[in-house]
Amino acid sequence: MTAQTPGHTAAGTTTADPARAWQGDALDLDAYLARVGYDGDRGPTLDTLRALHRAHLAAFPFENLDIVLGRPIRLDIGHLVEKLVHGRRGGYCYEHNHLFAAVLERLGFTFTGVAARVQMGTDKLRPATHMALIVTIDGTDHLADVGFGDEGLLEPLPFADGSQARQSGATFRIERRGGEWVLRSLHTDGWFDIYRFTTAPQHTLDYEIYNHYLQTHERSPFMGRIIAQKTSPELRHSLIDTTLTTTRHGGTAHERLLDPEEVPPTLRTVFGIGLAPEESSTVTTRVRAFIAE
Repeated sequence: MTAQTPGHTAAGTTTADPARAWQGDALDLDAYLARVGYDGDRGPTLDTLRALHRAHLAAFPFENLDIVLGRPIRLDIGHLVEKLVHGRRGGYCYEHNHLFAAVLERLGFTFTGVAARVQMGTDKLRPATHMALIVTIDGTDHLADVGFGDEGLLEPLPFADGSQARQSGATFRIERRGGEWVLRSLHTDGWFDIYRFTTAPQHTLDYEIYNHYLQTHERSPFMGRIIAQKTSPELRHSLIDTTLTTTRHGGTAHERLLDPEEVPPTLRTVFGIGLAPEESSTVTTRVRAFIAE
C-alpha cells in the first residue's frame, strides 16, 4: 500500500503526486522528534514505527479546544507543526494522523490513509469520520493510529484477521466482518468494538471534507463540549466538560467532578495544555454553558 494524494490539473481532474502526498518535505522533522523525545533510529522499520507511535501518544494530548475557542482546524503541515510541535498543543484525529503521516513519509515509510466509522460499543451505522493509517513494512501491514484518544491503540497492530496483542495492560484485536475490518478492545465484560473500516485509500482532500464536518455540523461529537485526553504508558486521562476520568490500561477507572474554574488549570497540569488568560476565561464560560444545557 502506498501513500498517494491527488493533485489538481487545469482540467479539474486529479493526478497522483506521491512525493508530496502528506507534505513530509515541508515538515520540521528535528523539531517534531525533539517534541516527542525520540532520538533513536530513523530507518523505516517496525521498531521505529512502534517507538514513534508510543512517543507521539505520550507527548501530545487529544483535544478539541480550537472548536471551543471558535478557531478553524487546519490540516496543512505548517499549521500542524506550529500548533502541536511549537505551540505544545494537541488536536483530534485528523491533526494527529496527518502530522504522523508527514513524519512517516519523511522517514521513507510506505502507507495509506483509511476512514473509519467510530462504533464505541454500538452497532449503529455512523459516518466514516475517523482517520487511521495502514503501514506496510517488509510486506506486512500494520494498523497505526495516534489520533483516536481514549480506547485507541498504544502501538501499531499487525493488520490481519484475528490479529491480537496486549499493549501495556490493554488488549486489542482486529477482525474481518464481510467487507469491513473491526478494531476491538477487551473489557472486563467482553470484546468492545472501537471502530470499523475498509482499506479503500483516502487522500488529504477527502479528510478535508471530513474535517469540515466534524468542526461545523451539529451532530459532530466535538461540538458543544470540551474534550481532552492524554495517554501515558500506564494511564489514560480523559476530561469531558467537568468530568475527569483516570483509567489504568485494561483496568479500573477513577472519576472526579471538577468545578468549571478548575478546568483550565487541569488542562495545564494533567494534559499539558497551557492556555492564555483570555483563552482560559473563554473555556470556563463555555464549560458553564455546556453543563447548563
